[in-house]
Amino acid sequence: MVARIFRPSRTAMQSGKAKTRLWMLEFEPAAPKEVEPLMGYTSSKDTRSQVRLTFETKEQAIEYAERNDILYRVEEAHAPKRARVAYADNFKYDRRQPWTH
Repeated sequence: MVARIFRPSRTAMQSGKAKTRLWMLEFEPAAPKEVEPLMGYTSSKDTRSQVRLTFETKEQAIEYAERNDILYRVEEAHAPKRARVAYADNFKYDRRQPWTH
């Protein structure tokens, strides 16, 4: 079973950087999820998919995986591209789109 080591990105409902600085070790699913026919619940027989470990650094997560003989792959974090925008740009003379109101 393979685990992946990554830094989670922020959710769509999140404006800050909470919970994005830690590295996570998460197992990839070994079996597909199934829909239970009576109630329609989604279930899985794979209990490792419920395990999610957090670490301060990538090196700590790799060390843990190697110490416990866990196959792993590292997904590097992508730095977000921030556009520098000023409020005064809304009133520039040479805007791309004309001011509408």
